Amino acid sequence: MKKICIACDHAGFELKENLIINFKQDFDFLDLGTDSIDSVDYPEFAHKLSKEIRKNKCSFGVLICGSGIGMSIVANRYQDIRAALCVDEVMARLAREHNNANVLVLGSRLISLQDAIKCFNMFLTTKYHGGRHQARLDKFNNVEM
Repeated sequence: MKKICIACDHAGFELKENLIINFKQDFDFLDLGTDSIDSVDYPEFAHKLSKEIRKNKCSFGVLICGSGIGMSIVANRYQDIRAALCVDEVMARLAREHNNANVLVLGSRLISLQDAIKCFNMFLTTKYHGGRHQARLDKFNNVEM
């Protein structure tokens, strides 16, 4: 069973809980918080999840905040984290097929539960195509700092 890291801020709490309920039979979730709708700072949870993925504790990750933008920005600062903000199944499929994304990011204020379930399912069942896409991926961490 694939182990999935999942984390959210207060805006994503309800969606996170619903995804876990809907997929607990299929995946082993490592729930990294938050644990309520009380206001928290999303970067803490994006950092926590990204570190767990890099330690190979999970096959994939899911981050959820209000828009998904902040979580994406934080997670993508980590080498070898490829976080993709998706609002529909097509984006989720392409994120996996072309970019070998390993973190699905959802904006709870931008997506319905039904569409989030579809994105999650598509993301976790789609395989990376490799081939011509790998040369591009090899350039992701090739930046001067």
